[in-house]
Amino acid sequence: MALLEIKKFGCPTLRRRARRVEAITADVRTLVDDMFETMYAAEGIGLAAPQVGVSLCVVVLDVSPGDPEAEATVLINPELSQGEGEVVGEEGCLSLPGVVGDVKRRAQVRVDALDRDGNAFSAVMSDISARAVQHEVDHLNGVLVTDHFSAIKRNLLRSQLVALKREGSRQRRGPIHADPVPADSSKAPT
Repeated sequence: MALLEIKKFGCPTLRRRARRVEAITADVRTLVDDMFETMYAAEGIGLAAPQVGVSLCVVVLDVSPGDPEAEATVLINPELSQGEGEVVGEEGCLSLPGVVGDVKRRAQVRVDALDRDGNAFSAVMSDISARAVQHEVDHLNGVLVTDHFSAIKRNLLRSQLVALKREGSRQRRGPIHADPVPADSSKAPT
């Protein structure tokens, strides 16, 4: 497993619609593993493949910090349906560090997807799981959390967003390992 670079606001990959996964391969499973490692290292609860420079419909979630009964979940080619209720809550994003704002989401959603092994499943998600899955599916469609913010909130964040956009526009588009291993890693520093 490896840590991947999280793409920042301004990186073009974040605004592209991700492609469906056609086959669950060893590369897709490795991507899932690397995404979990990256998400945990960044102390996130969800991560979509475009956030690490891969334009595929792959999402990893682990909302157990907010819901101790929740389990880590892999969603490949997720589709949302049957949303119920509405709730407004504060959201942030690993691709927009330090940026938070209120977002209106469905309180409960049904998701149909494939798991890490390619098995189809359906789940009804509510509370923090529903919020997280909607946030991550937005990433698969090139939608960022700031798109849900009010115009006033975006205006208040303008200078912060400009700085992030400058940084993100300089990032390379594809996946980049954030923890390169030295050629001879058998020698420990003394």
